[in-house]
Amino acid sequence: MTDRWALAPAEDGGADVAPLGPDGLPTGPVRRESDLAGAVRSRPEVTRWVWRSTPEVYPRLLATGVRVERCYDIEDAETLLLGHEGRYGEPRSAAAALARLRGGPVPPDPPQRSAEPGAQSPLFEPTGTRLPLTDLLAVYAEQLRRHERTAHPDRMRLLTAAESAGMLVAAEMNHSGLPWSAEVHRRLLHDLLGERYAGGGEPRRLAELADEVSAAFGRRVRPDLPADVIKAFAQAGTKVKSTRRWEIQSVDHPAVGPLLEYKKLYRIWVAHGWSWLQDWVRDGRFRPEFLAGGTVTGRWVTNGGGGLQIPKVIRRAVVADPGWRLVVADADQMEPRVLAAVSRDPGLMEVAGRESDLYQSVSDRAFSGDRDQAKIAVLGAIYGQTSGDGLKNLAALRRRFPKAVAYVDEAARAGEEGRLVRTWLGRTCPPAAGAGDDAAGEAGIPIADDDAETQADGQTAWVPGYASSNSRARGRFARNFVVQGSAADWALLMLAGLRRACADLKAELVFFQHDEVIVHCPAEEADTVVQAIRASADLAGRLTFGETPVRFPFTTAVVECYADAK
Repeated sequence: MTDRWALAPAEDGGADVAPLGPDGLPTGPVRRESDLAGAVRSRPEVTRWVWRSTPEVYPRLLATGVRVERCYDIEDAETLLLGHEGRYGEPRSAAAALARLRGGPVPPDPPQRSAEPGAQSPLFEPTGTRLPLTDLLAVYAEQLRRHERTAHPDRMRLLTAAESAGMLVAAEMNHSGLPWSAEVHRRLLHDLLGERYAGGGEPRRLAELADEVSAAFGRRVRPDLPADVIKAFAQAGTKVKSTRRWEIQSVDHPAVGPLLEYKKLYRIWVAHGWSWLQDWVRDGRFRPEFLAGGTVTGRWVTNGGGGLQIPKVIRRAVVADPGWRLVVADADQMEPRVLAAVSRDPGLMEVAGRESDLYQSVSDRAFSGDRDQAKIAVLGAIYGQTSGDGLKNLAALRRRFPKAVAYVDEAARAGEEGRLVRTWLGRTCPPAAGAGDDAAGEAGIPIADDDAETQADGQTAWVPGYASSNSRARGRFARNFVVQGSAADWALLMLAGLRRACADLKAELVFFQHDEVIVHCPAEEADTVVQAIRASADLAGRLTFGETPVRFPFTTAVVECYADAK
């Protein structure tokens, strides 16, 4: 009896299934089952299901109360393998993989659909993309062979398994939703924005602030129109290039105060106001669509709802169910610890082996106890801030932790030269766009939000598919990619371990972004969940990077309201 089966949904609601051997080939006939969920439910011995796409299959199973232990997502694996082979951006559907395997014309991927409030549908519409199970298995068997041809087959297999596990976690989070009190949210909006006017216009507080801005300039100014504000400042004798907070907050003009307050509240009104509440919160749950591996670095994104940009003030509406708690866990200084693990720098590994403040330990060794300088230096090494004071700090860091700095320096050089750059497990930064030129390729560039302070974490968003003409920009991205991407790989294994640890509990994973995870659980399970998070982090460290001194501690808080965790 095999514990690995393949599954392909049929048009009539049934499914084709077949047992598989280690080589990915069927060990028995393909069977037609009349019910998709029944096909899975009747085979509890199966520990891993092989299917085309988790977003196609798993939401339908969850809707009937069926959960699976593990899966292998063929299309997700195709994305990773194409990247590793230097073919990032080629069609990644199972149909495209089959066409490449058989030497036929390769069809384009289906277009990504727009987010629909309240929808629980897959990212790619399944219509027209289904393949017979025998064809899917041909692709699967070839993928297993392609794994063997990668630089580090064991690591690449682990990455593929981790990505597939992340797809399961994302689907379960979409199914559960994040606990959300619409009543608290409405009260917050009223306190912040005032009464709503008929006709959908700006609420009272925004209208008042707009009047204050206009009065300060001595004429009518639309504070929601940057060009109008820039023109008004120019007429007042002050030249500004934008209305970003960092630029205008130092301007000496009476319009600055109400303008900054208007911008902050305007973003809340637009991004998380009454319309957002009506669209995205139902039955006491906020339901964005989490997409595992949504960026080239492996970080997650959400398709609609702004699920990863919940302003701090709005977090007050994230409230646990009665008798339940939110276990909010933040990984402590994750990326510097990952740098220690991937670079194998003895000094940095020793520092990262402590659960105490990493930046303080670095400062004691290299910066005469100046923690701020140590933090700037470490983050500068990772993010490429290597000019001016950053260059001086980097030199001090290099003297104490030479292998760590050399690791990211080499990644930056490889990026500038258009070579492939990989995470520890094998996730690959796309090559330059065009042979022999200095284009940065489809690696992406950092996009800073105009009001980043209103976001959940102010993190940079990395957008694949953007070609930069600056090779140095790609070098900076590659420098960061080997750390940020390896951190994303580790996080997937941490989530997989935590999901498994919570399998026999009522606890449910309800939120994840980069280095933060939230588990919703009965109050009596909270201590167990806290321990599970720590154990999962340790296990993920060993699985991802092998046996190293590096530790990945979490700061955890058990709260009834998300805002109370900060």
